[in-house]
Amino acid sequence: MITKKLKQNTIPSELLLTAYSAGYFPMADSRDGEIHWYSPDPRAIIPLDAFKISRSLMQTIKKNIFEIRIDHSFEDVIRNCAKRDETWISDEIVQSYIELYRLGYAHSIESWHNKKLVGGLYGIALGGAFFGESMFSLMKDASKVALVALVEILKERGFKLLDTQYTTPHLKNFGVVEISRDEYLQKYLKTAIAIKRSFK
Repeated sequence: MITKKLKQNTIPSELLLTAYSAGYFPMADSRDGEIHWYSPDPRAIIPLDAFKISRSLMQTIKKNIFEIRIDHSFEDVIRNCAKRDETWISDEIVQSYIELYRLGYAHSIESWHNKKLVGGLYGIALGGAFFGESMFSLMKDASKVALVALVEILKERGFKLLDTQYTTPHLKNFGVVEISRDEYLQKYLKTAIAIKRSFK
């Protein structure tokens, strides 16, 4: 794992976008809030053409339990993602991504039920790449349905890369794969960010 440290109170938007373009992303230390930069090896991605949806999740989707909204409550999504005993989403991270949202780079996919936000995810869209950052769920399958909606959006709009950074047991169900850092940078990231795509 390659790690770099940056001591400051906020992360400039230009620095964030440059970092993503180079394969890095920030995470804050849950103890002291210090920002660290990561470019993991291996890197986890979900191939859009091999995305998997379980039978039970498909049944949930067909029931139309959730209303999907895009960028309706970005700040609420990221703050819900940060509500954990130990979190890498510090207030500096929150404020920095809210600014990226204002600039049109950060987006949230949200699951609503009875007019309440019950799950969702957020990430960064850059060129033809989407970098998934975090998700939360207050109701069964809420974040999963949001992920399905995200993949549909990315396919529809011609995106080439869905980067999940790391593999988790949750993401394995959707077809996440690990590739080497070099392959990620040269074959996937370089190609994806070079094309012009619009998330909205």
